[in-house]
Amino acid sequence: MTTYPDLKLYIGGAWRKTSEEQPVLNPADESVIGSVPLASHADLDDALTAAAEGFKLWSRTAPRTRAEIMLKAAALMRERVEEIAHAITLEHGKPLAQARLEVVRGCEFFEWDAAEGQRAYGRVVPSEPGIRYVVFHQPVGTVAAFSPWNFPMSQPCRKIAGALAAGCSIIIKAAEETPAGALHIARALHDAGVPPGVFNLVFGVPARISSYLIPQAQTRLVAFTGSTAVGKHLSELAARHMTPVLMELGGHAPVIVCDDVDPVAAAHLSAIRKVRNAGQVCTSPTRFFVQEDIYERFTKAFVEKAQAVTVGNGLDAKTEMGPVANHRRIEAMEALVADARARGARVLTGGERLGNRGYFFPPTVIAELPDDARAMREEPFGPMALINPVRSVEEAIEKANSLPFGLAAYGFTHSAARADQLADGIEAGNVSINTLEASVAEVPFGGVKDSGYGREGGAEGLAHYMTVKTLSHRMVI
Repeated sequence: MTTYPDLKLYIGGAWRKTSEEQPVLNPADESVIGSVPLASHADLDDALTAAAEGFKLWSRTAPRTRAEIMLKAAALMRERVEEIAHAITLEHGKPLAQARLEVVRGCEFFEWDAAEGQRAYGRVVPSEPGIRYVVFHQPVGTVAAFSPWNFPMSQPCRKIAGALAAGCSIIIKAAEETPAGALHIARALHDAGVPPGVFNLVFGVPARISSYLIPQAQTRLVAFTGSTAVGKHLSELAARHMTPVLMELGGHAPVIVCDDVDPVAAAHLSAIRKVRNAGQVCTSPTRFFVQEDIYERFTKAFVEKAQAVTVGNGLDAKTEMGPVANHRRIEAMEALVADARARGARVLTGGERLGNRGYFFPPTVIAELPDDARAMREEPFGPMALINPVRSVEEAIEKANSLPFGLAAYGFTHSAARADQLADGIEAGNVSINTLEASVAEVPFGGVKDSGYGREGGAEGLAHYMTVKTLSHRMVI
């Protein structure tokens, strides 16, 4: 049996503890499983100094050499998948099988970006004789990155991979609630031979860390994944210093189910994806707009599938959905359910906490909510599905676009014309038809409107980590 790791900061190629710590809880039983060190301003100063020195070396390291180190780190994480997944399940609660997949997904980000870093091509612009115009890309500098608690491994990997592949150094503040994933990334990079200062890992009070790192002259990019409210605050702070930002913020993903599909098959696929990570996913399918002719059959099948989900400790092989991450999610879900009931919506299954130890909340399905219900306007970030009937695809698209969010959206249809209508009409950075997969390493991912700015992944994923420089060279004066 693997144990939970001894948590430390990683600064300038060395591990360190601090005098201030906070406990890490297992959400399945609320027991203390570890203690995470919190960085002081002195620790952050050391990280900034180390990152500046690391950038000088890493930015001048050949892309092929950078890729070799990144690929070695990915290989080490793949070898350690069981150890890492076990730690993630302990701190987050997700089923062990999902934790394993998350480790693999994090490795895929490293592998894809390692290759992309070798293809950061510039271009020669046609010009008159005797002069050359060359456009090329250079790493932006030190990145201050902030990753959330819902994906302890893949979210830090995504930012670290982009920064390192582009030739940047990085200081990443990972989540204090779920720190083990980032720690294992640090171990793999250290063992793979990343030069000191290129990668730095800190934990700490979020507001304290962000307010200190972002205004520093050494910080040349802020990369954040989290809530829209916090993202706007950090963007405002960065704007005061003309520091660019990469923001992947909240969503409230709509799902449009057209009447030309099998409602039972669509419902089963949707229910399975809804409970992935206990619904704590910014792309989680949540607002279902189902055409009237298949509404009853879809809803019935969805509820039956949701009720059949096995909720329990993520270390149990039979568990299909673990607990939510903390007591705040329990309180948020309960408040949304109470508001929906008060507004006349029907709670078809779930809606109340399971037991009084561990943060277990069952898959919850609510039908026929008014547009002004809180759950229809606020991202539940939990295992909650909202199902409403619509008369037409046009009405569904209008409702899908009615919120200020636009991260991911989904549609089910077998009509090429309707698929084209959904793709063109839905306001979201990622639209998926007949699949509920919104983000893989080889495609760009990001939102529109209040769901963020910029893209991670795909051929576009390194753009924010690099600056564009134009060289004008006249051969003879």
